[in-house]
Formats: sequence, C-alpha cells, structure tokens
Amino acid sequence: MSQHLVLSFIGEDKPGIVECLSDVIARHQGNWLESRMAHLADKFAGILTVSVPPAEQQGLIEALHGLVSLGLHVTVEMAVEKAVEGSTLSLSVVGNDRAGIVNEVSQVLHSLMVNVKELTTSCEPAAMSSEMLFKTEMVLSVPADLPLSELEDALEGISSDLIVELSVNQFG
Repeated sequence: MSQHLVLSFIGEDKPGIVECLSDVIARHQGNWLESRMAHLADKFAGILTVSVPPAEQQGLIEALHGLVSLGLHVTVEMAVEKAVEGSTLSLSVVGNDRAGIVNEVSQVLHSLMVNVKELTTSCEPAAMSSEMLFKTEMVLSVPADLPLSELEDALEGISSDLIVELSVNQFG
C-alpha cells in the first residue's frame, strides 16, 4: 500500500522545475498521479498528487523541502480519499470583470453547500469592445438534493451581466 501526498510549489519561472520535481519523486519510488501547473506573473506554481511507498515517504518529504536551496518552495500534505456524494458538474461563468466577482460566486456556492473541485479563471478583452471579461471554469460537487435550476438561478442572481452555463453532463 502507498501513501498519497499532495504537493504545492512555487518558484521563479525557469527551465527545469518539472524535471527537478519529477527526479526527486522518482528517486523515492514515487508515482506522479495528477497535477496542475501554470506560469503566473514571473512565478511557476503548481499542485500535484503523488503516491509513495511508506518507507520512502519521509525521505521524499525531506528531499522536497530541500529544494528551497534551488528557490523552489514545496509544501506537502498527506491525502485521504473521501467518498463524494451528489453530482459532479461543470460550470462556466462569464461576465464583465470587476473586483469581488470570485468572492460573490464562491459565496453563492458555499451558501448552497456546493464544493469547488477545480477552478480556472482568466480575464480577457471582449470581442467587440475593449472591456475586460472575467471567465471561470469550475468543476463542482453538488449535493444530491440541490436542484440544478436553483443553483443556476442563485448564480444568475449575482448580476444581470453574468452568463452562467451549468453542464448537465456529469463526470465520473
């Protein structure tokens, strides 16, 4: 049996960061399971899940923390699989960009006990004007007793300029 670890990291963006992480993980018999990484401002940041044999776990954690000498700050958390109840759905929201929009959307989701599993955001100019549009793509875990129409109405109630698309295609 192996232990799952969730790693988050950030460092100056430069070639070799992924290779450095993967080398440390491989040297400790770890298996790279899934990850999300991105260049943000002048930094490279990410989160990933690895599995590692229990006998190698402490050595891997120490080696990852040692990467600070190369300018890479790594945080390690133990992961425990939990059963998920309800539906997993995708959500897209597009609207005029303004301060607080992520907070407004997340407040609605929290009030309905919807859990955000994945979140991607961006801002880009609108096609026909120079106004900035806020876009988000989310994967949500929705309680089984929450009607999708109630979720959609609550999100659209934030502002008349928000376009909300809830996918009825459920994930596995």
